[in-house]
Amino acid sequence: MPLTPPTSSPSATDGSPFLLAARGEPGPHTPVWFMRQAGRSLPEYRAIRAGTTMLESCMRPDLVVEITLQPVRRYGVDAAIFFSDIVLPLKAVGVDIEIKPGVGPVVAVPVRDAAGLDAVRPVTPADVPYITASVQQLVAELDGTPLIGFAGAPFTVASYLVEGGPSKDHAKTKALMHGDPKLWHALADRLADVAIAYLTVQIEAGASAIQLFDSWAGGLSARDYAEFVQPHSAKVFDALASYGVPRLHFGVNTGELLGLMSEAGADVVGVDWRVPLDEAVRRITAAGSGPKPVQGNLDPALLFAGWDALAPEIDRILAEGTAAPGHIFNLGHGVPPDADPEVLHRVVRHVHEKSAHAPTA
Repeated sequence: MPLTPPTSSPSATDGSPFLLAARGEPGPHTPVWFMRQAGRSLPEYRAIRAGTTMLESCMRPDLVVEITLQPVRRYGVDAAIFFSDIVLPLKAVGVDIEIKPGVGPVVAVPVRDAAGLDAVRPVTPADVPYITASVQQLVAELDGTPLIGFAGAPFTVASYLVEGGPSKDHAKTKALMHGDPKLWHALADRLADVAIAYLTVQIEAGASAIQLFDSWAGGLSARDYAEFVQPHSAKVFDALASYGVPRLHFGVNTGELLGLMSEAGADVVGVDWRVPLDEAVRRITAAGSGPKPVQGNLDPALLFAGWDALAPEIDRILAEGTAAPGHIFNLGHGVPPDADPEVLHRVVRHVHEKSAHAPTA
């Protein structure tokens, strides 16, 4: 469980466009940041990561700080996303897991029984001192730009543990859910505690907001999500509520789950490119948990379509986003590794200029 929230004066980030939108308050323009904005699309990232594995780089504050700052400098985005990985907390507590280039997270011994569950112990701040050091340094260097901390949601992290690596159909995970629900809920509950502890470390070190990634939840039916996933994500959001930082939630292909994901406790609901933002707002509101701010949702593929095709899509999304009490512009998923940084920079400028509001008297 999180420690007692620290008491402090209002943060220098409180009036930032990102936090205003996340709270559903008016701001000077629609804020924009990109999932995976710090990564392979930047030549400076590839240069600094040369010879260092992904998880090793996440444990070095010097690399974490520099990589997190790179897209803020280059693009002028309204928020930084902490450079890390959703499986890092597992590595920190001794799970034999590695990120293999071109594959993704690979677990040496998949978790499919009670003995496997015992190998996933709770995370403590002492397990991740480099996270505290990195966040504290970033907050000092970002000079008022909000830092978003993040963690993997219980289902998505569990899917890697159960499958042993990435999966297209999550068949073993679904089989465990239905075949041994007691073990499934014990695993998901343990991973909720891992996420709570990991996010608590980031918040207490100075992160201004957090995002819970449930990247693969879109592979579930609404019924399975409600029974096997939502309670555990809700546990994470509930445990962090007292900190008062915006809590964002995102998954891919989750159009049928938007209402349920919102009900889990998110303050801001991320939307991929498959559902228009105004329709997403309608679904969230209809579920009884909205209206809420939304985040999204440009199709990453359109970054390669040319500006004449891209600009109207940005304008459409900005218009649809006005249906929500707050809109944070983002892609509908992460920045592709071969995206042109200059196109992303142009997207940021266009969003800012197109959405700029005249100052009030």
